Amino acid sequence: MADYQLFIDGELCDSSDGDTFATYNPATNEKIADVAKATKDDAVRAITAARKAFDEGPWSKMSGPDRAAKLREIAAKINEHSAELAELEALDGGGTIRKAMMADVPGAANAFEWFARMAEERPDEIQLDGSPFPISENYVRHEPIGVCTGIVPWNFPLIMASWKIAPAIAAGNTSVLKPATFTSLTALKLGQIIAECDLPPGVVNVIAGPGGTVGEELASNPMVDKTAFTGSTEVGRRIMQLASGTVKGCTLELGGKSANIVLDDADLDQAAAAVLWGTFMHGGQVCESGTRALVQRGIYDEFVSLLADRAGKIQLGDQLDMGTDLGPLVHRSQVETVARYVALGREEVGEPITGGSSPDAMPGNLVAENFFQPTIFADVDNSTKIAQEEIFGPVLCVIPFDSDDDAVAIANDSIYGLGGGVQSGNLDRAKAVAAQMRTGTVWVNDYHLIDPARPFGGYKQSGVGRELGVQGYEIYRQVKHVHVNPETSGRDNHFHYALLSGNI
Repeated sequence: MADYQLFIDGELCDSSDGDTFATYNPATNEKIADVAKATKDDAVRAITAARKAFDEGPWSKMSGPDRAAKLREIAAKINEHSAELAELEALDGGGTIRKAMMADVPGAANAFEWFARMAEERPDEIQLDGSPFPISENYVRHEPIGVCTGIVPWNFPLIMASWKIAPAIAAGNTSVLKPATFTSLTALKLGQIIAECDLPPGVVNVIAGPGGTVGEELASNPMVDKTAFTGSTEVGRRIMQLASGTVKGCTLELGGKSANIVLDDADLDQAAAAVLWGTFMHGGQVCESGTRALVQRGIYDEFVSLLADRAGKIQLGDQLDMGTDLGPLVHRSQVETVARYVALGREEVGEPITGGSSPDAMPGNLVAENFFQPTIFADVDNSTKIAQEEIFGPVLCVIPFDSDDDAVAIANDSIYGLGGGVQSGNLDRAKAVAAQMRTGTVWVNDYHLIDPARPFGGYKQSGVGRELGVQGYEIYRQVKHVHVNPETSGRDNHFHYALLSGNI
């Protein structure tokens, strides 16, 4: 039996063929656990369970407040298991225990709390005033979509699982979730937690397995009504293509190459903190990371020196150590990807002003080759590949600009539009710049703060739709207009008949 099992139709189970895969601590290469490896048959079984639960079960027919009570029970259970979840999240993905304790676990619980509130507060039916036919009644119903699948990436597995499951079930849908192979443990643990909360069987299903088989089934199966994906733009295009076969709805939260603009009136200490945090949090493995720092020329040299000095003080180490600033990257293959881009940066720009490689050695049993030093390239042209392509690692491109309009033009010169920042001592000026940035979120004098009550998503090739906020709830509901003629005898239908016969 696998250490971590699939959760299908209300039961924990192994895969249909009994196959498993191992997951490893990226800091040490030590095995953590064996995980049940779902097959296409398991995906179909989970989708079928969700379909039956939606069509026949009580969940879609329950009131919003009743569903909200169950979501709050899940949130409470997440908090009860917070220590275990935080350790698993850090151990499996390489993010620091500080991040797991302060952001990942509370963020997951808060998502269930927020969407519980949406289930209580958002009306299922709204009366419409006015009609070309005065005797009629008109109203709009908001109804669950049906079976909703979610496919989440390896960088924030617990939060992303919550972002997919919570709004879907809050709105009365049923859910099938697939975490990434590299980081399946906390999503599967979330399945175990939900099993403790006595939801009707099939309302939530969690299966781990390959994207090429399990993920594609979740996106293409005709029993699925909506799919939501977070990950690369390349895979997002494939998900959209698969979903188009049955014209199912898609929510896509994809890649980014976000610009963090530093204006010449910014407090340099605060701005440097925002730029370094915006880039190097979680080793830069964040879709909306501010990996392009646009710095006004009047402060450019001083600011670049400040960045280099502070970046050199960031502590790499064991992700379970509270003193560690950056843990390992998620997998050796990701280190290799980052190293290829840094080599390309050396060709395009020159030597980085700090970092540029894995550390020579790490203490204890930590594997140095699985870490990468914070790396900064200065005087980067925005047309270079390292400034245009998503690296998904701890690499910052610093780009000079002259005017505010110049900064906006450079920031918008990207296929992406997910996040961005403006650092300034003048809030009116900062907000004027933010208004012109074609991106889904802009932080002024800050970065990375995401709240379940605020919408999140991207412009351009960074995605379709919004998660979180009111918008992230409503995207999981269908809209139906109902027109009611109160006359049941037909005696007042002469106007309609006259239109039909041409006698008017």
